[in-house]
Amino acid sequence: MVYLVGAGPGDPGLITVKGLEVIRKAQVVVYDQLASPELLQEAPPDAEIIYVGKKAGAHALPQEGINQLLVDKARAGLTVVRLKGGDPFVFGRGGEEALALAAAGLPFEIVPGVTAAVAVPAYAGIPVTHRGLASLVTFITGHEDPTKEESAIPWQVLAKTQGTLVFLMGVKNLADNCRRLVEGGRVPTTPAAVIEKGATLEQRTVTGVLDNIAAQAREAGIKPPAILVVGEVAGLRESLQWWETRPLWGKTAVVTRTRKQASALVALLTAAGARCLEVPTIEIGPPDDLAPLDQALENLSKYRWIVFTSANGVAAFMNRLCGQEKDVRALGGAKIAAIGPATAQALREHGLAADVVPPAFKAEVLLEALSPHVAPGDKILLARAQIAREVLPQGLVRLGVEVDVAPVYKARHVTAIPPAAAAAFQEGKVDILTFTSSATVHNFVLLVGKERFQALAKDAVVAAIGPITGGTLQEYGITPQIEPKDYTIPAMVKAIVDYFRG
Repeated sequence: MVYLVGAGPGDPGLITVKGLEVIRKAQVVVYDQLASPELLQEAPPDAEIIYVGKKAGAHALPQEGINQLLVDKARAGLTVVRLKGGDPFVFGRGGEEALALAAAGLPFEIVPGVTAAVAVPAYAGIPVTHRGLASLVTFITGHEDPTKEESAIPWQVLAKTQGTLVFLMGVKNLADNCRRLVEGGRVPTTPAAVIEKGATLEQRTVTGVLDNIAAQAREAGIKPPAILVVGEVAGLRESLQWWETRPLWGKTAVVTRTRKQASALVALLTAAGARCLEVPTIEIGPPDDLAPLDQALENLSKYRWIVFTSANGVAAFMNRLCGQEKDVRALGGAKIAAIGPATAQALREHGLAADVVPPAFKAEVLLEALSPHVAPGDKILLARAQIAREVLPQGLVRLGVEVDVAPVYKARHVTAIPPAAAAAFQEGKVDILTFTSSATVHNFVLLVGKERFQALAKDAVVAAIGPITGGTLQEYGITPQIEPKDYTIPAMVKAIVDYFRG
């Protein structure tokens, strides 16, 4: 089966439910330049990923080759997803690919996508229709087949219509297209806009009128992919723009969390308009010795309290428990303490409610919160990272309780910088550095070097999730500008947004 899937333009969130469903079961994904790379991460790990993108004068594979590739992969009995930017049947050559499959007698399905012709203007604050301004919209290719002897576009008709005109992929012919409309009778002062890389975090919009929009775009250095919108609706952008006005728009933020943990932070920063570079500085793996944890799991009934100091610890603990053919019932009557709201949420996802959650995400505060609830002789299991501060176990021992420390995971530093981040570091194009633990700070230094770290921090805003992480930054001569009162991801992002708004 071959699925011809419209990925929508730019923003990966514009993929349809059906589109995401078929990507997740694909054995082969054939994608083009305009499909969001983030969608490829939804494919199964063992899926074959093939790039067939096209740029002006540079085709990874000619159209005939793409058609044959789809036929060959389908004939091999594979589930193929052809991922195309926008909608496959709106200037996407999806019809040609479908005809090739039909001619070969192969099954296929069309999964429509959100077309760039509507979504990109919307992301620029331009509705393609609007009562009183435009009751007609026309989609036109901005780059006709160069082999044609004469244009098949009815320029005289388009010039006389009072509706909205949307030209796709027409940067090269922008001046000629505008000239033809004016020559055909369209009013030269008709509002117009050119939108580059629409619905992405690199979107740029240039506005003007039909008579000068080509010059404006040229002066701004607009490059493909871009869309031209001509019509009175383009004048609404001044009031309706929303995508490019978010508080972190144009800012590049570095996220140093593990790849699994980064999603929440990336989602919040992206929603505020930032472009995120994921630079995982640590990997979470099993501890060097699982014997203390296994021994504790065999004797859970003896513990009065089980204390978790991170969401990673909860995940590792529960995975090991399930691996021993047990579930939460094995915890018996033990009470549970979580160091903070993120850890408490991780417990809730396993059907467990924490009995103690201190107001601040800090070992000292957790120790203070636990003190009234423990008595000498109580047995406590501390499920934590292999390498961690000794404040909590030492403090509990001073209260007269028996503490078993069971390392449930080990954080290992990453040794490779992702290419996009490496390029940004080299060019000094980093606006925000985020750190969510002391480990992310130490390992970032191991990754980039102390001098490079200090150079990046000099030109960027540095955010630490709390005072412990902030203190670790100070050890390297860096004072964070942002340190939220609540030591949580949402609080840190809010503090970043408030900083830039201020």
